[in-house]
Amino acid sequence: MVRVKRGTTANKRRKNVLKHTKGFKWGRKSKYKLAKDALRHALVYSYRDRRTKKRDFRRLWQLKINEACKKQGISYNQFIHKLKENKIELDRKILAELIEKEPKIFEKIVEEIKPR
Repeated sequence: MVRVKRGTTANKRRKNVLKHTKGFKWGRKSKYKLAKDALRHALVYSYRDRRTKKRDFRRLWQLKINEACKKQGISYNQFIHKLKENKIELDRKILAELIEKEPKIFEKIVEEIKPR
């Protein structure tokens, strides 16, 4: 059989790992064995935390809406329920933005859904 030298392929792979670990601390940026392990963990964490971020933001929006609703004299769950009953299709992200940037509009929404 013909001998196959894999030096260029292996070097390319190592170089790619070290390129991705640029900016890591200590030997994890320059030593291949440590860099490979650090990169594997970093990729796992980034995948996991992209999902966690969605959860965290939804929780933050709920807190903002809850606080604004309390000031208007209505509870969060009643507010969300009334929105759905009145077919007002604004998601929590938009509601939270309205509270921060356009509080008057949010007050009008609350007045719209409150019983007369």
